[in-house]
Amino acid sequence: MKKGLFAKKSIGALLKEAADTKHGLKRALGPLNLTAMGVGAVIGAGLFVLTGEVAANFAGPAVVISFIIAAIICSFAALCYAEFASLIPIAGSAYTYAFVAIGEFFAWIMGIALTVEYLFSFCTVAVGWSGYLTSLLSDLGIPLPMILSKAPLVYSAEAGWVSTGAMFNLPAMAIIALIAWLVSRGIQTAAFLNDLLVLVKLAVILLFVGFGIAFIKGEHLTPFIPENTGVFGEFGWSGILRGAGVVFFAFLGFDAVSTLAQEAKNPQRDMPIGMIGSLLICTVVYIIFAVIMTGVVDYRTLGVADPVGVAVNAFGPSFTWLRYIINFAILAGLTSVILVMMTAQARIFYTMAHDGLVPAIFGKTHPKYRTPFYTTLILAGVGVLLAGFFPVNILGQLTSMGALFVFGMVCFGVLVLRFTQPSLHRPFKTPFTPWVPLLGTLGCLFQMILMPGVTWIQFILLIGAGCLFYAYYGRKHSKIRNS
Repeated sequence: MKKGLFAKKSIGALLKEAADTKHGLKRALGPLNLTAMGVGAVIGAGLFVLTGEVAANFAGPAVVISFIIAAIICSFAALCYAEFASLIPIAGSAYTYAFVAIGEFFAWIMGIALTVEYLFSFCTVAVGWSGYLTSLLSDLGIPLPMILSKAPLVYSAEAGWVSTGAMFNLPAMAIIALIAWLVSRGIQTAAFLNDLLVLVKLAVILLFVGFGIAFIKGEHLTPFIPENTGVFGEFGWSGILRGAGVVFFAFLGFDAVSTLAQEAKNPQRDMPIGMIGSLLICTVVYIIFAVIMTGVVDYRTLGVADPVGVAVNAFGPSFTWLRYIINFAILAGLTSVILVMMTAQARIFYTMAHDGLVPAIFGKTHPKYRTPFYTTLILAGVGVLLAGFFPVNILGQLTSMGALFVFGMVCFGVLVLRFTQPSLHRPFKTPFTPWVPLLGTLGCLFQMILMPGVTWIQFILLIGAGCLFYAYYGRKHSKIRNS
């Protein structure tokens, strides 16, 4: 095996590792659990906020088409993920796929990008969860003191760092600690909690749709594609395309299912079902939700922080109670996102530790719970500090940048492996290869180019810091280099 930056793992060795059910992770997840994990990661506040924002500012009722375009782009990545996950049923996700297809150094960069996506994602979502909880408690007459519900500092490009007068964000810290405790006690516990949260938010969405159908007015959906204002991206087909770029980020998270491959009962069959199935369910939910929201009110009124509240108000005063239930559903949605992202990040470090690229403690499993127990606790500690003391909401675009980089590399990895190892037995094959992987790679690259310059600087700095760690620790402890 060639040593150096491009040293690769053999698929045979990985399959042998995956077959170790005595010392490895516990295989306890079926296709329904995996699909629910995907739905839990994808459907969050994005559904309740982005739908209204894109309708009001870019696409009008045609936000439905924006969702369909974004789903098609995501499906390219999902199909490529499904091929890798069925071929290599290991918890490392895109990190392991890059190790097989390209080599160790690129796998390390993928590990950093996944950390950017998952770690910053669940910290950012925890801050959002805190905001919704504070708002809901205030509506119920139980206000939380500001000193305990916000970060001590906020940042803006105009004013820089400004003190808020708060001490720390206690709700954000508490939800991360609670989820970490539940996740560390077994994948079945985490899966059961996620299934419950997914059922809650889907039930509330169905409730909104069921009542909303009666209040749809044809004039709100006409014209379905509002005429362009003369500015690119403001309605018309250019607005639909720009809207697709915005709602694309509402689909992020389905890839977290691939980190559970080593805990799936039948990964060759169940992983493609979990990833593609969750993406299909989320797409259908988004489309139906968008039709109801833009049908009950004029799309121009939805450009607010609480567009669902605007739509519910159109139902009449007798439906005020539904607003409280919607807020509860948003909390459930955000909780499931935190759970899945934290679970995914722990599995990434678990796999990297087994390769010697991060300290060995990240690769240890609890003798009773069979989970990366210590990794989860360490991640929770870092997450509590980030969410409690820093304005991690500024890292939202950085999270998306990491996800797009990972998606693009996975699609590219399928092309590379099809060319270098065409005779491998692939339980699931990406259809229409090379076109689907190629379109997935180019689509993600195009979305990355549209990112702000400051996001590129942040991403490059993090990759650079990770490369320094690799140079001084990873390459010296790499098991494949020193075998």
